[in-house]
Amino acid sequence: MNSVKQLQPLELKKKLDSGEDIFLLDVREPWEFSLSSINGSENFPLGEVVDRQQEFIYEEEIVVICHHGERSQRAAMELVESGFKTVHNLIGGIDAWSQIVDTTVPRYRSSG
Repeated sequence: MNSVKQLQPLELKKKLDSGEDIFLLDVREPWEFSLSSINGSENFPLGEVVDRQQEFIYEEEIVVICHHGERSQRAAMELVESGFKTVHNLIGGIDAWSQIVDTTVPRYRSSG
C-alpha cells in the first residue's frame, strides 16, 4: 500500500526548479491562501478535498501544503487512501517554505 511521503521545502524547490510536473495542493482556508502561497499552487480547503478529489489527476505527483504541515498530512493520507499513488506532505508547510526557500512569501499567525 502507498503511504504519504514527507518532503522538505528545499526538496520541493529542487523538484520545481527542475521542471517536474507536480500538483501543488494547498489545503488552507481561502483567507490564509490569500495571505501567502507558493506560485502555481491551487487552493482546495481541507474540508473540500475528499469531495473534490475527482478534480485531481490520479497519475500526477501531488504535494499537499498547509500552514505548518498538520492539515496537509491529514489530506495527504485521505488521498493515498483514495488511491492516489504519489502524495507528499510538505514538512513545516508554507511557514517553513517562507523561512527556508522564499522569504518574499509572507508569514502569518493562525487566528485560532
